[in-house]
Amino acid sequence: RTAASQFFWSALTIREHLWQQRDFSGKLAAIRVRVEERSLPNWGRPVALLFQTGPAATLDVRTDTARQLEWLQREDPHYLLTHASNLGALAEQSLRRGIRLPRLRQARTFSEALRPALRDTVRAAWGVETADTYSCEEAGYIALQCPRHEHYHVQAENLVVEVLDPEGRPCAPGETGEVVLTTLHNFALPLIRYRLGDYAEVGAPCDCGRGLPVLRRIHGRQRNMLRTPDGRELWPSLPSSLWLDVVPLEQFQVIQKSIGQLEINYVMARDLTLDEQSRLATALTARLGYPFDFDWQRCERLERTAGGKFEDAKQ
Repeated sequence: RTAASQFFWSALTIREHLWQQRDFSGKLAAIRVRVEERSLPNWGRPVALLFQTGPAATLDVRTDTARQLEWLQREDPHYLLTHASNLGALAEQSLRRGIRLPRLRQARTFSEALRPALRDTVRAAWGVETADTYSCEEAGYIALQCPRHEHYHVQAENLVVEVLDPEGRPCAPGETGEVVLTTLHNFALPLIRYRLGDYAEVGAPCDCGRGLPVLRRIHGRQRNMLRTPDGRELWPSLPSSLWLDVVPLEQFQVIQKSIGQLEINYVMARDLTLDEQSRLATALTARLGYPFDFDWQRCERLERTAGGKFEDAKQ
């Protein structure tokens, strides 16, 4: 990175806060990787360089979810920043236990693809909206959620984003393709038509007046794509209601071992019964649109990646 690329990262961080009209006097809680449990006097760089802010608190995302929720109750923040999968786990546990966060105004997510059902879960749990950001380690911010809609605006002042079909042609609105990046300000390590490995759906122009290109949805990495024997490709959304209506699993993950078989890893105190496996298989088949063969594997814990991500579906 260079000073120029760092400057744009700071500017786009401030832009995202201002777009979402956050009250800097509120308290920020961040549950993420590479942090310890700490109390801080302000929101940190770059916000605290320009504005007076309220306090902040941090917690490692690998902390047990039940303890995270207890920590959130104690901290009682106005804003919560965390990974999308972790936000889902917190919201689901809040719903099960009837826990509210009375001062919370907004949840913020990053690092992972945000599944549409998660927004509804957060609304049900805490009565707030979710603001998502699309970024990567190599290039920083790629797109920020529009403050009026759930789609994303490409940060075109800082990078060129192309969404290409398998023949390398630009996708039209409504089409999904591979994300290709060209950075504009990282002179130490320029990226030119860099294949990130992500897939996204192009959106139509937005009515908010910002004039920036639109991504309607971020699907995630190619490795999170499932393929069906009939030729379809999909990035499945697996909301907790899919399995909680059958059995109270703690974690759930789908791994495609072959074109017609899925390994289902789950965390629970006991093995699934044959009846529970059958009911879950029926729900998954309806969700995925294909009758895969399922191999059920009980695990002690499903770990996050080194970057703090949890992949609920992968090849």
